[in-house]
Amino acid sequence: MQLTYNENQQMIADMIRDFGAKSIKPAMMKWDESQEFPVHVFKQLGELGLMGVLVPQEYGGSGFGYLEYVTAIAELSKIDGSIGLSMAAHNSLCTGHILQFGSEEQKRKWLPKLATAEWIGAWGLTEPNTGSDAGNMRTVAVRDGDHWVLNGAKNFITHGKSSNIAVVIARTGEVGDSHGMTAFVIEKPTQGFSAGRKEDKLGMRASETTELIFEDCRVPHENILGNVGEGFIQSMKVLDGGRISIAALSLGIAQGAYEAALAYAKERQQFNKPIAQFQGIAFKLADMATEIEAAALLTYRAAAMKNRGENVTKESAMAKLYASEVCVRAANEGVQIFGGYGYTKDYPAEKYYRDSKLCTIGEGTSEIQKLVISRAVLK
Repeated sequence: MQLTYNENQQMIADMIRDFGAKSIKPAMMKWDESQEFPVHVFKQLGELGLMGVLVPQEYGGSGFGYLEYVTAIAELSKIDGSIGLSMAAHNSLCTGHILQFGSEEQKRKWLPKLATAEWIGAWGLTEPNTGSDAGNMRTVAVRDGDHWVLNGAKNFITHGKSSNIAVVIARTGEVGDSHGMTAFVIEKPTQGFSAGRKEDKLGMRASETTELIFEDCRVPHENILGNVGEGFIQSMKVLDGGRISIAALSLGIAQGAYEAALAYAKERQQFNKPIAQFQGIAFKLADMATEIEAAALLTYRAAAMKNRGENVTKESAMAKLYASEVCVRAANEGVQIFGGYGYTKDYPAEKYYRDSKLCTIGEGTSEIQKLVISRAVLK
């Protein structure tokens, strides 16, 4: 595997670094403190083609592949994990689900608005009492003529309040039946469909997370993705790609934490020399650099396989598991290298630290990734 950027990747990286310096860095701590979801930034990312990276040009997207997509998420996440997370969720979950399983008519109806960020997308699978146990979801859809009536709630939904459209998985069959759930596309405003409580989070605070509430919410039958009963199976396939997204998010945060720590260690003087010259610090940097390189190899391997249309269930889980755990370790060591200053908001280390932990939880915890991997290797 070559980790050097191709021409498209380099173009994307340069564009994001320039955009980030002008439009993200100056305000990101304000957004973090106030938990403001900067919708205008995502509109600008849409103008740059970054809200429909994988969407074919015929539907208004950029038409790139997973290598470019991973690069975009990682470069954004180096700057601010919140922006990287929201960009990834919009691309891989809501937009990705419609792209992968929508009919031609559905794609032409919704993808152009999503790819340009005219509309922000959300995706609803998780519920308050069914996190990893999605098969026991309690949000129910019952058919009524040409419509389905949804009742229930989802939580931990990225862009739950600010989104214009959501792909929601609801139970249409028996509890626990993997073929008893269906994917619905719901536009706003739809009567009976609303956002609930906004979460007050440790990190990723500029990425909005809320509940979705359904109270006799009527959705047209034509808004079903694929066939009735395919929603859970579709979701597992969507999450295969989503885990590559979270691996890329983890990679970017880890790289950001490492680069900040490296620069500080070269500048910070103790006992008349830079602290980077002390073995205790130098070895930390060596471990961080090595683990980040390994995480990048796993992530880009999964991306390359996804580009080729291969099954990536095991490889995406491996990438997500390892990269997310590396992200937490790198962020932790970054704070340690900064010392007391790493615990203050005057330096970037503390934000990388707070943002990193979600990567081991979102889109399947580390424990779930080990379950996925073990099942694959024990076949």
